[in-house]
Amino acid sequence: MGVPSVAMNTADLGLPVDVPSTALFTDQYELTMLQAALRAGTAERRSVFEVFTRRLPDGRRYGVVAGTGRVLDAVENFRFDADVIGFLRERKIVDEQTLAWLADYRFSGDVWGYPEGEAYFPGSPIMRVEGTFAECVLLETVILSILNHDSAIAAAASRMSSAAGTRPLVEMGARRTHELAAVAASRAAYIGGFASTSDLAAGFRYGIPTVGTSAHAFTLLHDRERDAFQAQVDSMGRGTTLLVDTYDVTEAVRTAVAVAGPELGAVRIDSGDLLLVAHRVRQQLDELGATGTRIIVTSDLDEYAIASLAAAPVDAYGVGTQLVTGSGHPTCSMVYKLVARAESTEAGAPLVAVAKKSTGGKTSIGGRKWAARRLDEYGVAEAEVIGTEAVPAELADRQLLVELVKGGTVVAREPLDAVRDRHAAARANLPLSATQLSRGEPVIPTEYVNGRSGSSAGA
Repeated sequence: MGVPSVAMNTADLGLPVDVPSTALFTDQYELTMLQAALRAGTAERRSVFEVFTRRLPDGRRYGVVAGTGRVLDAVENFRFDADVIGFLRERKIVDEQTLAWLADYRFSGDVWGYPEGEAYFPGSPIMRVEGTFAECVLLETVILSILNHDSAIAAAASRMSSAAGTRPLVEMGARRTHELAAVAASRAAYIGGFASTSDLAAGFRYGIPTVGTSAHAFTLLHDRERDAFQAQVDSMGRGTTLLVDTYDVTEAVRTAVAVAGPELGAVRIDSGDLLLVAHRVRQQLDELGATGTRIIVTSDLDEYAIASLAAAPVDAYGVGTQLVTGSGHPTCSMVYKLVARAESTEAGAPLVAVAKKSTGGKTSIGGRKWAARRLDEYGVAEAEVIGTEAVPAELADRQLLVELVKGGTVVAREPLDAVRDRHAAARANLPLSATQLSRGEPVIPTEYVNGRSGSSAGA
């Protein structure tokens, strides 16, 4: 199932999934810059902003673009309605001239970006926003908020799904993060390769498959573990998943098969030495004739724990805390920088490349950029190539940026399953070392052409 063609407002249903306006998902200085630019007469200069990161999280080999679809919704819903204008006026955030301008705000520019699900590297121009300075600068915070969060989750999910191989992963981190972040995390995890989620709001909003049966509380509610298992089987059928580690695992497995028979769908293990317990449970299930009963493991898993269970008789994994916190890297450190602006507000005024120049690794490269991924003779990615002038003929059909918004209108919405498939294909086209969990540099280098070359340093 895919993303709805328009933003779904579920506020009337009482579900905190969407908000009527994203205009205040911003920092105050975006509005004060707007006010000053309006007074100076520079607000209408054509401008180009780019989203990129100077480096990947320590030890990561690649990044994953996620959140693009949510960015498109946010741009469409960026409206300063009467209540928002009233708030800004009451707090004296900006003057009346600026309030009048904001009341009519509609983004009318263009947005280009890496397709959602694509891999990225240091310096990659992940998203390019073009329009007047005034209309583009206001979108900085909400765009970064979405892309930094969702891309971090998707990268962690990608590493976990790579470690899991063909075994499915269940996202179950809603209770470990903010209720709205949980919905976004489920979406990002699905892009990264997870098969389902426990979060019903994510299933409702994005059509992600949902799963879930029972927790330890259900077993503890009953006088005997057998009574709990019987109640669950009577309600959900023999194909359900029974949680077997509330008391004694061996006894619970014996009871589970006695109650459900060999048709028992699965058992879940949520504690202990998962490698050892999984082997013992598999042997016990087979001896009891439940050869088709699957084993699902949970309990603070991350990509390293999943990889350590590769040889264990495990059929699926449930992941929560480590996933929704980016497995130690909850942000991608993406920035939104002005890289070019017109010489004046006159129509057709030429663009001038601009860039921050400072010490401490925070320099940036000016100019409106293109990006392409060069492949080797075997069709495997070997470099991320970035430039500001003409695209070399040999890279013309390898360009990465696609048009997302044209003249203020979204032109690139797509089903979430298409995004998920794109990521799987993108990861498969990277060098094999991309899937290694050991620390290392980005799996391919970033090269700058048109006068600048080298690695990603200083991007």
